[in-house]
Amino acid sequence: MLRRAAGRIPHVCVVGAGVAGLRCADVLLQHGVRVTILEGRDRVGGRLCQSSALGHMVDLGPNWIHGTDDNPILDLAKETNTMTMTWDGRQSVFDHLGQQMPDKEAAENTEIVWEIIEQAMKYSNEESATIPADKSLYHYFEEKVAEMITDEMEGDEQVKRKRETILGMAEMWGAFVGTQIQSQSLKFFWLEECIDGENLFVAETYHKVLARIAEPALAGAEIKFGHKVKKLVSKGTNEEPCVEVELEGKSSMTFDEVVMTAPLGWLKTHGEAFEPELPNRLKQAIASIGYGHLDKVYITFPTAFWNSSSTTSPSSPSTHISHDPSLPNVTATTAPLHQPPPSTQPTVNPAHYPGFTHWTRPTYAHPTNPSHWAQEAMNLAALPPPNAHPTLLFYTYGPTSLHLATQLKPFPSPTCSPAAQQLLTTFFAPYFSRLPNYSASNPAHQPSRILATAWANDELAGCGSYANFQTGLERGGEDVQVMRRGVPERGVWLAGEHTAPFVALGTVTGAYWAGEGVARRIVRAYGGVEGSRGEERVHVGVNGSS
Repeated sequence: MLRRAAGRIPHVCVVGAGVAGLRCADVLLQHGVRVTILEGRDRVGGRLCQSSALGHMVDLGPNWIHGTDDNPILDLAKETNTMTMTWDGRQSVFDHLGQQMPDKEAAENTEIVWEIIEQAMKYSNEESATIPADKSLYHYFEEKVAEMITDEMEGDEQVKRKRETILGMAEMWGAFVGTQIQSQSLKFFWLEECIDGENLFVAETYHKVLARIAEPALAGAEIKFGHKVKKLVSKGTNEEPCVEVELEGKSSMTFDEVVMTAPLGWLKTHGEAFEPELPNRLKQAIASIGYGHLDKVYITFPTAFWNSSSTTSPSSPSTHISHDPSLPNVTATTAPLHQPPPSTQPTVNPAHYPGFTHWTRPTYAHPTNPSHWAQEAMNLAALPPPNAHPTLLFYTYGPTSLHLATQLKPFPSPTCSPAAQQLLTTFFAPYFSRLPNYSASNPAHQPSRILATAWANDELAGCGSYANFQTGLERGGEDVQVMRRGVPERGVWLAGEHTAPFVALGTVTGAYWAGEGVARRIVRAYGGVEGSRGEERVHVGVNGSS
């Protein structure tokens, strides 16, 4: 165990006031540590933030609580009376020609997609060591689709079309991890497992949870906003480290320890920020783990025209997938179908249009989407009152996010200018125009406000969002552990969703636990005595690795 010189109270710098940094500061303050937080923005929260630019509050970052079993973020939601909810599993699917699939067909196809997802997770957990690094989740889908949709009718156009449809619908996985399914590592698909239980949507946004997480740091730490870190220079000894923090346009500051909570994307492009340079193995780990591009585009209309008369009646077949408790849970970004039976959470009125809509490989949107990137949207008009509003939330990922971020770069964010709104309207019109009751001549059916995140344009967000695990990855679990350790002998620690316990990677819970874990390790290094909550959380992954 790392030991510092006893008998002194360290001065710890936390770089970044996101969830990891705020929780780290909270735990350090509980143990009497002096804490200074350096934050490049003028607010707390990092990507966990909200905007009221649409006329109602929405989350620009996370929308979900991933898993409900022993999840501290759910505890905070309950403590703050934050409304969360489950979706009923119904979804509307449009094929490559823009035609809506019959409910029964959509339900059957969705069942197949999620059955293969569950099989892939189980296979990755059990056979990770033998799976080739270049094999993707999409490759696995191709194999399974061929097995499940047989060639009994060789040459039958229906068989070919059915397979193509399932593969097209499988591309929705990109909206879970911020990259295309063709790049998702099958070998390390097990790292996408999350806490057991339900995946809950935070219906009234994370704003009260964020305020609760930030409260101790705002009260007890010195927070310096507008302070962008340029370099960390490690000095001193193992027993008495000293880290000089160089800042952009401001005088340097010196601390005993520094906890760097910058996103993985920032670490990837700022290797020169560490002096001496990071150990080779840590640099390899940072380079190896993928960093995604998952964004949100909120489109608000004068009225929720699609919701006024549902094409999916309450008696229509549900796309809810029966839950097998022996299978690992996976995170939700759209269509959280791998769920146990709904709890006491509010649910969607079944008379409403379904909560989720998928447009698979849209060949009809060629002028604005020549690569036929699939699109996903959530029906926020179906939220329980008082949080419902006539808004479609489009999740974009991978190349779609990068394309839109490039187009939006000249415009201010998150509030779009009229020119930017027109650009986004043109891009998304081929999709929302296929919803029920739409009329191009009706002004109430045209967007009134649009809000896009474009994290790829945000340096402090690492020009992207969320760690993920892409093909070619050889030592994924070990890479996460290497980042989680940081370089404590030099007084430099790393925390964030990319260093979380394996069942919380890429989540708010993961960032929270990562900050908490680093704080407790620092306290132990200085001889601090932990209380009943002092045991660092360890979650077991594949083959017992933690």
